[in-house]
Amino acid sequence: MNKNKVFSLPLLDSPDIGLLLLRLAGAFMLLYVHGIPKILHYGNELQHIEDPFHLGAGLTLSLAILAEVICPLLIATGIFTRLACLPILFLLLVSMLVVHPDWSIAEGQFGWLLLTVFGSIALTGPGRYSLPALRRT
Repeated sequence: MNKNKVFSLPLLDSPDIGLLLLRLAGAFMLLYVHGIPKILHYGNELQHIEDPFHLGAGLTLSLAILAEVICPLLIATGIFTRLACLPILFLLLVSMLVVHPDWSIAEGQFGWLLLTVFGSIALTGPGRYSLPALRRT
């Protein structure tokens, strides 16, 4: 036994558990705070969504729903994880740098934290605990 470890559980002694928690927590927060409200209040969201690239409110909202509903579900399950992070990262960067450039760090802290979470997931991948990995065993 390693003398430096005060407490150790073999199952919890893995970066893969951390990646699973990161994926599930990040996906839940994005889905719960942004994705589900966009679906439940689609008509209202259509009237108020920012359209920085002048694509039209409908297309902009559809792309936001892709990034805030479909992609978090893929990430939570570990399916196409790195690829699913890209629309989220793009949406967050546009939101923070184009739509709300005047926000302070305090005002935009949720966005910056989500950028950190999904950027980390994009760099590391899903880890061992994902649906594709479970199917391989």
